[in-house]
Amino acid sequence: MGDAEIIPIGTRGRPGRGTGSKPSSASRSLAGGSRPAAKKAVAKKASAKKAAAPRKAADEPASIAPATRPGAESPHAEPAASVPPSQVESTPGLEKREPVRTEDVAAAASGGISSAEILGALQHASREVFGEEWETQLAHFLAFLRRRVTGDYTIDEYGFDAQLSQHLILATLRPIAQKWFRIEVRGIENIPADGGALLVSNHSGTIPVDGLMTMSTIYDHTGRHLRALGADLVFKTPFVSTLARKGGATLACNEDAERMLRGGELVGVWPEGFKGIGKAYSERYKLQRFGRGGFVSAALRTGVPIVPLSVVGAEEIYPRIANIPSLARLLGLPYLPITPTFPLLGPLGLVPLPSKWLLEFGEPIRTDEYDDGAADDPMLVFNVTDQVRETIQQTLYSLLMQRESIFR
Repeated sequence: MGDAEIIPIGTRGRPGRGTGSKPSSASRSLAGGSRPAAKKAVAKKASAKKAAAPRKAADEPASIAPATRPGAESPHAEPAASVPPSQVESTPGLEKREPVRTEDVAAAASGGISSAEILGALQHASREVFGEEWETQLAHFLAFLRRRVTGDYTIDEYGFDAQLSQHLILATLRPIAQKWFRIEVRGIENIPADGGALLVSNHSGTIPVDGLMTMSTIYDHTGRHLRALGADLVFKTPFVSTLARKGGATLACNEDAERMLRGGELVGVWPEGFKGIGKAYSERYKLQRFGRGGFVSAALRTGVPIVPLSVVGAEEIYPRIANIPSLARLLGLPYLPITPTFPLLGPLGLVPLPSKWLLEFGEPIRTDEYDDGAADDPMLVFNVTDQVRETIQQTLYSLLMQRESIFR
């Protein structure tokens, strides 16, 4: 057998082997090019379909479809292939698609949720948190910001900023009181609509959250600001001191208390002090000593009524199971509590437990019927103090019997 002739690829190819100017006979047979009759039939059928189909707007973008549509017969159909845009109009079997809308692109980019649905969800959340009047509250808040920027606000001689308290401090406390502690109020009509009055309440909770909730509740139901009397530690703590002053609190001394009572303010006092909020969970709802009755002397000198307040629910927000007195003295604190969540959970341990709160305002105890020198009578002061204490204690026992559960 002789040696075979070697023909390099792309050189001296014979006609019909794919190297000439025309396709080979095999290629023409695969493409159907060797059948002029079939080619003319396909072109004629495509022209008829094109004339029968309605023309679309010229400005709509065309998209490429498979060459053979369902229902179209072609004796030499090929697999679907990409066709250049310039051949879309002249290629048989191609049809245009609807353009992609901007709204659909935005919805797809946001996970299938349209902007209208997002806006509706935000409005629903605002109503849940701030109530049905959330738009009005937002307008008031923006007006408050404008006044703060322009300096259009006043501060009284004690450092109380009524606008800041109403639009920032109380607005922040309101959702906590209504949604977290679900405070139920009784006897709110015992709070005088105007004029001076002294509110006396039990104290509990490891952290004095009960005072803040009382301030928020009274303002929401009566529109009056409660001027709290705070301990020395409150006004020695950075940032807390400034915030307490602007919120209406002042140092717990008889001079300031009497001045505010004579000025027609509603003043709040918690006679148990740190002994009340720092007591162990096993001692919950057992009132501690009410001091020397200085608050009663202030009420007797000014002739204002004393309104007893009993708070149930605050004892359970931070149940104190232990104390570290040595470390507390090192830090200058009255106590350093250990609760089931603190310090075990770190900062999360500072989140109060969502206990159900009950606030009952008792009937006012009048002091304007006593003589002018009644405040200097120790026995009378002691009797009135004991009367207030017993009223609060008996009301606490009654509320505990009525409460179904700690958390509902």
